[in-house]
Amino acid sequence: MRVLGVNAVFHDPAAALVVDGQIVAAAEEERFTRRKHGKPPVPFATWELPEHAMRWCLDAADLEPAELDAVAYSYDPALAQPFTGDVVADDWEGLRTLYAQRAPLFLRTALPGLDPAQVRFVPHHVAHAASAYLAAPHRDSAVLVLDGRGEAASHLAGVSTGGQLEVLAAQTLPHSLGLLYEEVTAHLGFRRSSDEYKVMAMASYGRPRWLPQFRELVRTTGDGGFRVEPIDWATFAPRRRAGAEWTAAHADLASTAQVRLEEVLLDLAGWLHGRCGRDVVTLAGGVALNCVANARLAAEGPFDHVWVQPAAGDAGTALGGALHVAAANGDRIAAMTTAALGRSWTDDELAAWLVTADIAFERPDDIAVAVAEVIAGNGVVAWFQGRSEYGPRALGHRSLLANATRADNLKRLNDVKGREQFRPVAPMVLADRAADIFAGQLPSPFMLFTHEVRPGWLERIPAVVHVDGTARIQTVDADTEPLVARMLRELDRRTGVPVVVNTSLNTAGRPMVDDPRDALECFGSAPVDALALGPFLVRRRGLAGRGSTASGSATLDDRTAGP
Repeated sequence: MRVLGVNAVFHDPAAALVVDGQIVAAAEEERFTRRKHGKPPVPFATWELPEHAMRWCLDAADLEPAELDAVAYSYDPALAQPFTGDVVADDWEGLRTLYAQRAPLFLRTALPGLDPAQVRFVPHHVAHAASAYLAAPHRDSAVLVLDGRGEAASHLAGVSTGGQLEVLAAQTLPHSLGLLYEEVTAHLGFRRSSDEYKVMAMASYGRPRWLPQFRELVRTTGDGGFRVEPIDWATFAPRRRAGAEWTAAHADLASTAQVRLEEVLLDLAGWLHGRCGRDVVTLAGGVALNCVANARLAAEGPFDHVWVQPAAGDAGTALGGALHVAAANGDRIAAMTTAALGRSWTDDELAAWLVTADIAFERPDDIAVAVAEVIAGNGVVAWFQGRSEYGPRALGHRSLLANATRADNLKRLNDVKGREQFRPVAPMVLADRAADIFAGQLPSPFMLFTHEVRPGWLERIPAVVHVDGTARIQTVDADTEPLVARMLRELDRRTGVPVVVNTSLNTAGRPMVDDPRDALECFGSAPVDALALGPFLVRRRGLAGRGSTASGSATLDDRTAGP
């Protein structure tokens, strides 16, 4: 069965293609339009169809719209608030419903030849759930979805058996842990639905001194649900203006909200485990991107293993919707083993981009060796390899890499990207060495948990250690990521440390780099020492010849020889 999944509700529009149970392609619209989270300045355009992502997914499989068996739309207007026709009354939810009702017509316009009768509405949280329990490497699991909102709810708890979901509990709006976190995000001077990870980072600088009050305001109900009372945030800390200095009170508020979220998650997981008795829980929804909470659930919760969808936010519902429809029609779903589901280019195409850019480059014998030498010499490398990642994490395909042994590289990379200095950067580590350096759930290939840095390593990898002694790691297995693993082994051979700083290849406010033009523009505008574009290496002037394994740099005359 050929199923195209579409998310075009709330934010993060995306598309995914599933063919005969195999995930063929998945991409977020922001990677094409360069509008982060799909948020243009016009409010009504927030619910934009991912036209570029949909067309690319079909092109990747050489399919025409008329050849699709179904299009899964990850929102069911039948479950949502009806539209009253009074936008002045701020009836945004009703307007969203009206938009979704007309989605089949919009899709037919965007994909000429598509039969609107092929569109299937999949409830938002069912799509989130399917992106977890059907994509996970576990046939049966408990399932937990937590986000801001779906059609009329903010939470789903269930159990999957043989690829079928039984819903055990759901929390109706207005009670929402995701919206709670959005509110504190806005109060602390960040963008809601975009910058929640900044609150998570800030929380480590504070202490949860208002936890007793928050336990009254945010509480579980004993039946798989919870209640969130209205909160006057200013009674705890003054509202922070965007870009203003933050204070200890702001950090304490972030810490309080974060810790209470973790406690509620543990309570919900305990109830769910008591109902279904599964050893594994699979997570999705925006709250599942909170790697600190995930780590606490893994360490203190009742489940032996926690698996989180790497595209846990709304973009992942495109994949979940497609998987749900495919499974409902009898397809056996293959596990998701990689998040590298986006666009890629051949070596010839990459060389052509470099020639067009009129930039000198070389082709080392082994790009992994050449990059390891640059990093060992404390150079920062823009790393562009293979297919781009689906979801918010850079996982070794569109990354900025640096030496983890140099403490000043944290500030250096935050300066490169234009980020706040309280935010940490993450390490990639060889999977077979991870347990020697980090304590926590392993392996961790999708960078969705925090880990304690073991004694003896805190001083050796200071660039990637957060203020609380943790790191959000990505483990790298040579079987699934051979090029990154080879680079890490070469770096280990030179420095004695099998760890590298890994942060997303972008600058503040911009989506992650996706195509070669994006990579060249980012390299040209940011103080980065080298660009590894496929097998080719571009060196910043002044770095040429330093650590190179190539026979010589290409010149403007001979670089057109190609790969």
